[in-house]
Amino acid sequence: MGRSYEEAVKEVNYDEAKVPAYTLSSPLAGKDGVRVKNAFEWVNFRRGEILDLYKKEVYGEVPPRPDSVWFELVSRKDDALENTAVRKEVRVHFGMNNGRKHFMDLLLYLPKTAKGPVPAFLGLCFKGYHVTTDEKDVRLTGGNLAGNPDFKDESRGNSLERWSHRELIRRGYAAATVCYHDLFPDCKDGWNQSIYSLFYADPAAPSVHEKHSAIGAWAWGLSRALDYLETEPMVNAAEVAVHGHSRLGKTALWAGATDRRFRLVISNDSGCGGAALFKRCFGEVVEVILSNFPHWFVTSFEKYSRNEASMPFDQHFLISLIAPRPVCIASATGDLWADPKGEFLSGVHAAEVYGLFGARGLGTDVMPPPDTPITGEISYHNRTGKHDQTAADWAHYLALADLYF
Repeated sequence: MGRSYEEAVKEVNYDEAKVPAYTLSSPLAGKDGVRVKNAFEWVNFRRGEILDLYKKEVYGEVPPRPDSVWFELVSRKDDALENTAVRKEVRVHFGMNNGRKHFMDLLLYLPKTAKGPVPAFLGLCFKGYHVTTDEKDVRLTGGNLAGNPDFKDESRGNSLERWSHRELIRRGYAAATVCYHDLFPDCKDGWNQSIYSLFYADPAAPSVHEKHSAIGAWAWGLSRALDYLETEPMVNAAEVAVHGHSRLGKTALWAGATDRRFRLVISNDSGCGGAALFKRCFGEVVEVILSNFPHWFVTSFEKYSRNEASMPFDQHFLISLIAPRPVCIASATGDLWADPKGEFLSGVHAAEVYGLFGARGLGTDVMPPPDTPITGEISYHNRTGKHDQTAADWAHYLALADLYF
């Protein structure tokens, strides 16, 4: 794996003058050298090539649906959030014909006064879904991570602002979340407790890590949560926005790339391995992220450590995979670790793919001032503040949902 995290982080660059010269390939240039000319060729040929490249080099193969899936309503509260919402807690069970089982727990809020199915926001949460709400009677989740320090009553509601359940309900949207630990506990040795235990007798075998990753497991879980939402009468499953912050912003982008049912894709401060361009080598870089979190990516990704210039792709390719569906890339001015400019430039360079569908993309290659959102099929904003997901971020996301839903 090379140097330690402490050694690698000493060389992290925050100076634009020290960004190396780099060349970005066009996502329209096929591996046979022939350039894609229209949306038909993109959808039927080039998109699949890029998706396969990411499966091999970055996030791994997408596991199939399990042999059986069933939904257990654990609780229902008809006067949630000051009698504005219906709250459901649902256990999603997965089973294989050989007897292997796994489950994840989902928290869902629905607007109580809705006259029909509503659009929904779906995202994975850290710690456990009890941290996303101040309602004290929801279950504790996240216990799949051994020793999870937030698997306790004292942690209830400590990520309340990041989730804005009340505002979503007020605006007429459903809100759903699952703790990412349910799918792959976020630690290097989490393989045996992950969803890969459904598919492999020895999930911790090196051969499994060669094909799969934690980000792949988390994205798979978002798709299974969408499977459930398709059965919920009060949700319009054709209008679901998938969102995520930080490592879960990386996950939201991959989920949006691999599952075209997601109508709107939102990346909040996703940085290296998310929306930021690798080749800028600004803020967190491949060597740093792998020294801490090797399980997030497949093992073949290691060859790009201190070698980003050799990549035959960059993250504008990932954004392109979402086309023509709207995607929102969000940064924060105080989060140089995530390289706000690199996140913006991924959106800039994905625009040529969106153009195949008649979409304008960002419409500019000039980074906007802080707190000045650009809204369109590719959207961007750079919020004043630190690495977080705040009410200011949600204001832009809800404006987009109002526009596209």
